[in-house]
Order: sequence, then structure tokens, then C-alpha cells
Amino acid sequence: MRSVKLLFVALFACLILPCYGIVRLPQLVANGMVLQRDAKVKIWGWADAGEKITVNFQRKTYRIVTGQSGSWKITLQPMKAGGPYTMEITGNNRITIQDILIGDVWFCSGQSNMVLPMERVKERYPDEIAKANYPQIRNFFVKTEADVTKQHPDLLPGKWIKADSAGVLGFGAASWFFAKQLYQKYHVPIGIINSSVGGTPIEAWISNDGLKDIKPYHDRVAQFGNPAFIDSVLKKHPQPEAPVNIDKGLNEARPWYDTDYSPHGWHHFWLPGYWADQGIKGLNGVVWFRKEINLPASVQGKAAKLFLGRIVDADQTYINGKQVGNITYQYPPRRYPVPAGLLKQGKNIIVVRITNTSGKGGFVPDKPYYLAIAGDTIDLRGDWQYKVGQVFEPVWMKPEFSAQNEPTGLYNAMVAPIINYTIKGMVWYQGESNASRASEYGTLLKALIADWRNRWQQGNLPFIYAQLPNFNEVQYSPAESDWAKLREGQLSALEIANTGMAVTIDAGEWNDIHPLNKKTVGERLARAAENVAYGDADVVPTGPIYQSAKIEGNKIEITFKNAGAGLAAEDGDELSQFAIAGADKKFVWAKAVINGDKVLVWNDRISAPLYVRYAWADNPDGANLYNKEGLPASPFQTEKLQ
Repeated sequence: MRSVKLLFVALFACLILPCYGIVRLPQLVANGMVLQRDAKVKIWGWADAGEKITVNFQRKTYRIVTGQSGSWKITLQPMKAGGPYTMEITGNNRITIQDILIGDVWFCSGQSNMVLPMERVKERYPDEIAKANYPQIRNFFVKTEADVTKQHPDLLPGKWIKADSAGVLGFGAASWFFAKQLYQKYHVPIGIINSSVGGTPIEAWISNDGLKDIKPYHDRVAQFGNPAFIDSVLKKHPQPEAPVNIDKGLNEARPWYDTDYSPHGWHHFWLPGYWADQGIKGLNGVVWFRKEINLPASVQGKAAKLFLGRIVDADQTYINGKQVGNITYQYPPRRYPVPAGLLKQGKNIIVVRITNTSGKGGFVPDKPYYLAIAGDTIDLRGDWQYKVGQVFEPVWMKPEFSAQNEPTGLYNAMVAPIINYTIKGMVWYQGESNASRASEYGTLLKALIADWRNRWQQGNLPFIYAQLPNFNEVQYSPAESDWAKLREGQLSALEIANTGMAVTIDAGEWNDIHPLNKKTVGERLARAAENVAYGDADVVPTGPIYQSAKIEGNKIEITFKNAGAGLAAEDGDELSQFAIAGADKKFVWAKAVINGDKVLVWNDRISAPLYVRYAWADNPDGANLYNKEGLPASPFQTEKLQ
């Protein structure tokens, strides 16, 4: 019995710690991996102290003896693109790694728009998924883990996935289109390591050393070294008492989704829309929505699909008394399969129970709302009924500590374990979570670039990133904008050598922080990489970039870089989204005309102009300055002119 217990303890230890005694490899060094071509490549792992490790690969043998820690690392000599190959690693045991490709490896990181998978955009890009057959494009999706107290030696379990019609659904959509364009142009294997977490700030992805010159964050990290502080912030706070009122829709004799329920006291609601805009003021709680539709006999016995756009926040959706869907937060699209036999000829009842705790609850406008069945679609927009089921009482809750939102929290667990893996470059798509602190973003982004390059020790690795897209309601007068300010911080990082930026102010959606047009984003990121990382000088990497400004009487002349074949108004109309101001900085809309690689900007009411802004808004609708390559100009503001 004692030996069994000891064996159990040993096995348990191997699950939570690097298990020495047998050779153990990091998660990335596994079947199907892509290794970086034309560069020295590290292979590493753990074993017993003093254990002899042999690596056989590509007719070469590499040997090393582990040190006291049991860790080991060898360096493979540069290799040309190719594969598949097999690697054998031998110590006290033998590991065979199969199906290895040699090509280009890109580390892709950021927040939810880098996470957003192809599965979420499958209705927009059905052919991309159906025709995905690129076994030489591979993706390793890093599982979420965060830690502010220490750097982790390895990632949570994961694996390399090939791009076929099933595997591609798990690829990040932006990174998929990025990888596909590079593969089709250069015909070498492409490996994507996607280490991204939705809703996270940039400082969480930077190491302690990377933050040392940014005082507020460096001071915060210093607190993490205090065990008493960590104990205090990790302590769970008591949950507030449950509200005394209950959801009437679930507690009447018949629940409101039941087909035998007889509605009374319901009000009209025009879907889509938010209930705060249709007669319900300041309500956090549960609101029920109901619609009756009549269907022909042809639907009998047929399966269907219900599209309910996006809902803020959580929903439970019923058809004819049966639940067909349930999503607990606002961002995923509602695409609910309806099983065969549930729909019937004649009257059918759709009921949606929405729970919302903050902001505007309801159905997001400008999204698809329909029932698809038997090759036909039934529009569900229009007149519905609603009734309030429950009103939440105001409750103050102390925010819980979240390591993934703290400085270094994601670097320690989702970047540090990867830095031994040789890469071609980095792709970054993040910023939404920092918009409320936009003025510091340029400093943080430059710190991230320097930090990652220092960690990987591969010189000035190419760093390609997406500028934030258009989002939020359109404002029809010049105004201040946190998103514009953050884009300015992103633009400033182009001052750093070997960087490239994809401008995406025409690829967003006013009502969705997760726009579906990831093809445009991914392909523009690839285009920047072609120029920056692959040295293709014939590729214009991005749209026009503000370079300088000069006062010419009552006009300001703006000069641009990356004009390519020439500046153009994308729609052939007059240039828009230019604003001008004098010393008072009260911006008004301006006239603007293209003159070669320059734009002249003026307003006859401003006799002594000093400042120009372009596309300076959360959602600069109508911004139409492009180059003739079809790439939009980056938003900008000029400095004071002398």
C-alpha cells in the first residue's frame, strides 16, 4: 500500500511541476510544430540533473548534459523551409516528434479581436472554411493563464492544429487571413502561436523589466512581491445577498415561455433596439420578449436556424416552449439551431428572456434577426411584445482582483514560456481595453515592443500591429475622442525601426467592438509584414501616414509618407473628416484638396490656422483619404505650427 501511495504522489507531482527523471518537453515542442527557417532554433526541456540528452534532427546530432536544475537547451543550426520531418530526443527515455515543418513562425497576441475565431465569422466567410485545405499553415492557441507572482516555465496543455475545414474554425480570424496571404505569396509553411486574451490591457503583456521606467505600473508590480498584499487581494469577498424580488416570468403558474401561457399586460417593442430607448428607463434586471409568427405547412419536420443578432447581456431563448439557446454575455452572435420537428404549421411562439446588469439592455441594432428554414428566411425585425420580469436592486460589489488585468500578469504565464521559441516576428491587435487611458498608450506600446525584442534576443524582430478600427456612434461635429487619441499612440510606434501598422478605420462596426471583417485586417497586417519582415520594397505597407505640416496663408499644407502611386479620395468625392482650428483649438470642419502627395486644408472662417485633425473620432464615418493602392490614411493631429 505504501508503494502505491508513493507512486500516486509522484504522478501527482508530475501533473503540477516539471517532472524530472524522464525527458519532458514544453507544450510548443510537439507533433505538428513549425520551426523557424534560416535561423538558429532552440529546443529545450527538463530531465534529471546530469542527464545526457541527445537530439537527432535532419541528419545532425546534438548533445548536452543537464545542469543542476535539470533544465536543458540546445540550438539547431539554420535550416531551409521544408518538411515534414521527424525529431528524436533521447535521455533516460525517448521522445519522437513527428510531422515537423520548417517555415516562418509568427507570435500573434492581443485581446479579443486577435482571439475571435473563424467560427465566429463563418456566415461571413463560408467559402474560406469550406475550402480551407492548407496543411502547411498551423496554429497553436495558447490557453488563458495569468500570474503576477512568478514567471511560468511552460504553457497549459495545447497542440498544433492544421488548417483544414474543421481545424481552421479554431484559428483566430485575423491571424488566419494574415497567415494565408503570406503562405500564398511565399509558399513556405506558416506557424501561428496565438497568445491572446479578451478584455485585457497592454500592461498585462509586459514583463517587470519592461515596465521599470513606467512608474505607476512598476510600483504596482512591486506590490506583488509582498505576500501580505497578494493574500489580501486574492481573498474572496462575500457575495451580496440575493435580491428579495424574483423573476415573475419563472414563478407564475405557467412560465412566460410556456405555450399555454396567456400573455397579459405586455407592451409593444420594436426589435432591434434597447429597452432604455423604448419606455424602460434605468432598468437593470430581467425583461422578457415575445413574438408570434405563422409558418406554412412546408416547415413541418424541418430543422432551422434562429439568428438573433447580438443581445445585451445574457439571454435564454425559447421556441414553442423549448429552450433553443443560451449565452451568458453580450459579445457572441446568437445563432441557435432549431431541431427538426419543433416548428409547426401555423402559430409559433419565440420568447427571449434577457438579463442585464449595466448599461443598455436589449437587441443590438444593425445585426441579423431572422429565422432560416427550408431555404427561406423569415424576417424577425419589427413589432414584438415585452414585459419586465424582475428589477435588480442596486448592489455595490468590491471588484475582484484579476491577474490577467494586472501588469505582468499575462506576460508571466503566456509570453515568458514562449521566448525560447524562435520566431519570424510578432503581430499585435489590442487597445480597446486601454481606451480610457489613451494618452499613455504610445509609451506602453513602445515599451512592449522593446521588452519583447529584448526577451526573444533575436534583434529588432519585425513587429506588425493593427490600429483600432472605427467603433461607436457617429458624431457629426468635431469632438474629442479617446479612440482617436489611442490610435495616435499606436501611430507613434512607427517611429521604431522594423515596425508596420495596418490602418482599419474602414473595417469596424459602429455597434460591435468585435467587427466581423477580419479579412481586411488580416490581409493588411500581411501586407505590412511583406514590406517590413520580408523586405519586399515594391509593397506599399500601409495607407498615407502624416509626415509634416506647413502654414500657407490661411491654409495648412499636409505632407504624407506612404502615398504609394498617389493620394486619392476613396469614393471619388470631396475629402472629408478634416477639421481645422486656430489658437483657441476650437475645431471646425474644413475643406481639403489633394495636391500631389500633399493635402491643402482650410476653412474660410479660420484666418490664422494652427492645427489640423483628420478622422479624429471614435467612428470617423466618411474618412476617405487613401492611396491609390486602396489603403486608408491613418488618423492624425498636427502639432502647433510655428
